[in-house]
Amino acid sequence: MKKHKVYLFLFIAMVATSHTLSAQDETIVFTPQWTAQAQFAGYYVAEAKGFYREAGVKVRIEHPSATQPAISRLSQNQCQATTLQLCQALEIVDGGIPLVNILQTSMNNAMVIVSARGKDPLMQKGAKVGIWSVGFGQLAICMSIKDHLDYEWIRFAQNVNLFVAGALDATLAMSYNEYYQLVQAGIQMTDKNVYRFCDHGYNVQEDGVYMTRDYYVQHKEQARRFAQASRKGWEWAAQHPDETLDIVMQYVDKNHIATNRVMQRLMLKEVLRLQVDRESKKREFRLRPDMVRQASRLMVENQMLSREITYEELSN
Repeated sequence: MKKHKVYLFLFIAMVATSHTLSAQDETIVFTPQWTAQAQFAGYYVAEAKGFYREAGVKVRIEHPSATQPAISRLSQNQCQATTLQLCQALEIVDGGIPLVNILQTSMNNAMVIVSARGKDPLMQKGAKVGIWSVGFGQLAICMSIKDHLDYEWIRFAQNVNLFVAGALDATLAMSYNEYYQLVQAGIQMTDKNVYRFCDHGYNVQEDGVYMTRDYYVQHKEQARRFAQASRKGWEWAAQHPDETLDIVMQYVDKNHIATNRVMQRLMLKEVLRLQVDRESKKREFRLRPDMVRQASRLMVENQMLSREITYEELSN
């Protein structure tokens, strides 16, 4: 009898060990929400410098395509982690896909509205305003409704050509991306024609790393190691911007992205700046409960969510 118990114990231990090893050996496919650029520098660094390998987690970075955006890949189990803005994550949870935030990189909002010909965006009621076709503009829609601006939203894919050509009265832009594209196109940026959401009561966090709750529950240790190594990548990037830029450009070239080193340098500098919390002056790498409440209430008030999503629903 004792002999059988010993064998049973050994068998259970072997099964448990095999499950643990298979879980550790499983690759996390990570899909950033956009094409290769400095917005995702910390993850590129973590892979290039071996931080994921040192943490004992296998990671493969696969960017989205026009036909397969990041959230579609996540919902279809084609990737296990993605980056999302907080407002996007709230919409997805409200739509019935529970998510877990395993790492928050953005501590500040980067969205701006840029108006043509030096006009104040808030004085252009009914203006034609460019907005990304893949989302990201939830706060702008809330502001437009709240302030009775009645903007006519014109969707664009990924550049500022419509605005530069004069087809739009204004356009949404990220301070680390389209803003600099506009500067390079010769658009004058002043306090009069640039509206920064973070300075007008809309300082809601943006990029964080999310997994579906089902996957997270089954792979908590993997998720922790992945998040820890990704954070290390961002911390290293902040200390070594020039070498980080070299790594970013390798990804840009590999993915045939039409950009340049000057643009990516500006993007990296701004993304790193946005990671520093305004109040603590530190890179906190945490989702703030007060910002979740703020974003959720704004979106409920403007009928973009059917209910308030709580911080606890997103936390691990």
